[in-house]
Amino acid sequence: MGSRRQSRILAFQNLFGQDFNPQKAEEALSFSWMEPEEFAALEPDVLAFARGLIQGTLENWDTIDASIQNQLKRWDFNRIGKVDLAILRLSVFQMLFMKDIPVKVVIDEAINLAKSFASDESYRFVNGVLDGLRREKGL
Repeated sequence: MGSRRQSRILAFQNLFGQDFNPQKAEEALSFSWMEPEEFAALEPDVLAFARGLIQGTLENWDTIDASIQNQLKRWDFNRIGKVDLAILRLSVFQMLFMKDIPVKVVIDEAINLAKSFASDESYRFVNGVLDGLRREKGL
């Protein structure tokens, strides 16, 4: 598995936990939810990229959520599954604020996360929201 993919998985897991146990950025970036051995085994570049994703998403939470809400047609934001929402937040942050990552890569990675961690049809929902944002923003 590539280091950026591993970083995205860590960031997704961390952001998923934010909906159940909100933490300040400093605490979230400590990865206290991980087993010490598991944390110690992480490569520095994996950890650094994951921390950047988490911190950026937390800092831009309201803007990201507003961008997601703007893409919902006949769907209430509060009905989005927590797994889907964590994937969307992570991906929208990358699309809007990390211009060095191609949007196609962001969407592909989001689809892969949804296929791995969400329900069978989630990847279609995630793809639809992200593709709508891509078109709206001209990305």
